[in-house]
Amino acid sequence: MRIIINPNRSVGTISPNIYGHFAEHLGRCIYGGLWVGDDPEIPNENGLRSDVVGALKRLHIPVLRWPGGCFADTYHWRDGVGPAESRKTIVNTNWGGVTEDNRFGTHEFMELCRQLGCEAYFSGNVGSGTVQELSDWVEYCNMPGVSPMADLRRQNGREEPFNVKYWGIGNEAWGCGGNMRPEHYADLCRQYSTYMRQYSRHKIFKIASGANVDDYEWTKVVAERAGFAVDALSLHYYTLPRDDWSHKGAATGFPREEYYSVLQKTLRMDELVAEHGRILKKAAPNRRLGLVVDEWGAWYDVEPGTNPGFLYQQNTIRDALVAAINLNIFNNRCDTVVMANIAQTVNVLQAMVLTEGPKMLLTPTYHVFDMYKAHQGARQVETYAETKLLNCGDWQVPDLHVSASEAADGKILLTAVNLSDTDDTPVEVLLAGAARASGTVLSGAPGAHNTFDAPETVKPAPLSGIEAGDGTVRFTLPACGVAAVEIERE
Repeated sequence: MRIIINPNRSVGTISPNIYGHFAEHLGRCIYGGLWVGDDPEIPNENGLRSDVVGALKRLHIPVLRWPGGCFADTYHWRDGVGPAESRKTIVNTNWGGVTEDNRFGTHEFMELCRQLGCEAYFSGNVGSGTVQELSDWVEYCNMPGVSPMADLRRQNGREEPFNVKYWGIGNEAWGCGGNMRPEHYADLCRQYSTYMRQYSRHKIFKIASGANVDDYEWTKVVAERAGFAVDALSLHYYTLPRDDWSHKGAATGFPREEYYSVLQKTLRMDELVAEHGRILKKAAPNRRLGLVVDEWGAWYDVEPGTNPGFLYQQNTIRDALVAAINLNIFNNRCDTVVMANIAQTVNVLQAMVLTEGPKMLLTPTYHVFDMYKAHQGARQVETYAETKLLNCGDWQVPDLHVSASEAADGKILLTAVNLSDTDDTPVEVLLAGAARASGTVLSGAPGAHNTFDAPETVKPAPLSGIEAGDGTVRFTLPACGVAAVEIERE
């Protein structure tokens, strides 16, 4: 199969924020996954797990979304500031009905972002909150001078403002965020946005609660009526093996048909981004209204024996392909997608990291993000892949999926996915001036995954047998394989 790379054409720079993440107060994502407080058995810095933070830091995470998700529209930020022992205890009514003591709040999250070296993306409470409450949170975080909220921040131990840039105006307003009509939400969005002030020279970036999957009417109404008041709209799309939320399908031990159903449904992201992007461009022809895919990834039935409200699932080679295909799509649509946040960072849905007490493992999805991280901030370049169609029952997918970018030093990073579960694919890459190449590959059986007893069953390896020269690069991409190939030109 041939892949043609054309560096002469590009749709723009790949925003690092496309490689963003999402951490919700859900299951063991925050408590036990990221935050362990003063637990003496788990090494930590200021209550944050050192092993997890170290692993995530290697991914160069650009931005992290918090505190939800559905949790965001029940969260009142003042419950999570001030002395830990005096914070209000709450019940997480969305996820498992568990009680938490709010020991992880605004200051703790900002400490996490400091340790990771990433931007914060706050999801504000519109569903059960007030305009004043969200306005106060922005002031608390960003006001450098004298004001009631800035003084409260200083009283709680932080002199300088946090300068939080990214703010979501509600979450899933069409569902758990209030079951609103788009017209009603658009009016609320305009109102909330008005009172989210900019302090000092740090401009905030406002994100409207966008559509669920292909609800193009929601995007149209909100963009037309409230687009002037925000910088972007969000989009949520999860990949399920079956069209049945009560029986979504297993994360491991799945039939071959569900390997292919997941891949075909993942590929639908390209159609969704293109159509929502078209609507945004039409609604705001004189300014860029971006698309933020701030919840995406695979969603399966929970692992047997775990709390169904905790959304804990295993992570396989199939999920590595889900991540790689989505990231390729976002790279190739970087003129539309300004941010994306995989759901979720630790122990929930398509996680980077799984923990069990003091133990930690890296998932196949983690390794894909690691292999793709050099795309961040690079210039997207045009690619074309010759493909053949793979068929399994009612499901049909191409055998190859690719994206490429050019770094400031002229090196090309090609990321390619072989969707076949049976056949290795010989690849010939055509790129003018290609002289040298090296690469990394992640592959295995579709259901291969890491466990706490065998945490390195799935991990990247050098891509062997690469030949480069005279404008051609050749290699073999194994079945169920993801490759990242760096190409140098004369």
